[in-house]
Amino acid sequence: MTNILIHGLGQNESSWDLVKGELEKKNVKVEVPNLFTLIKDNSSDYTTLLHEFTDYCNQFDGKVNLCGISLGGILALQYAKEFPNKVHSLILIATPYQIPKFLFKIQNLIFCFMPKRIFNKMGVLKSDFISLVNSMSNLEIAEDLDKIKCKTLILCGIKDKSNLESSKLLNEHISNSVFKTVSNSSHEVNVDQPIELSDSIYQFWRK
Repeated sequence: MTNILIHGLGQNESSWDLVKGELEKKNVKVEVPNLFTLIKDNSSDYTTLLHEFTDYCNQFDGKVNLCGISLGGILALQYAKEFPNKVHSLILIATPYQIPKFLFKIQNLIFCFMPKRIFNKMGVLKSDFISLVNSMSNLEIAEDLDKIKCKTLILCGIKDKSNLESSKLLNEHISNSVFKTVSNSSHEVNVDQPIELSDSIYQFWRK
């Protein structure tokens, strides 16, 4: 069984370092791809990213446990819909039920004024990042959720007001799912509460 942690849009693989460290203390090995590296030298849009992420997951023999936050959760959901026999379990953290179009427009405007060095730290060009965000505006995340049959843990930081309702809706529409909040955390649960999150991941995978 391969365990994969998938970072969010404003993160990179290092955002999982503390969680990864805690899991490794429990002898749990994880794979942590950099999503921006996957689409390097290709067009920076969601369709390309999903294709590359699919190839990445399919390279592993046997089933996978996918744990994704935000964009990572969206990718994990999509992969589970397309390859239900490949996914043993899902953990979805701060994952939207649908794309908040108005919020996306505001965020994209903010991104346009952010300095390039911030994007460089994530390992992506500013123009590629903005292109990826634009390509996600019409995603239909909630489609075909009935195709997901694997056990699913849905997590959301208690302070992440914009995604709490989305998490509850995902829980309502994914049949074999459980919803829990993470204490004293906002959107970036893997950064805000790595120890509590790693414990939740470990207990869920252990089952």
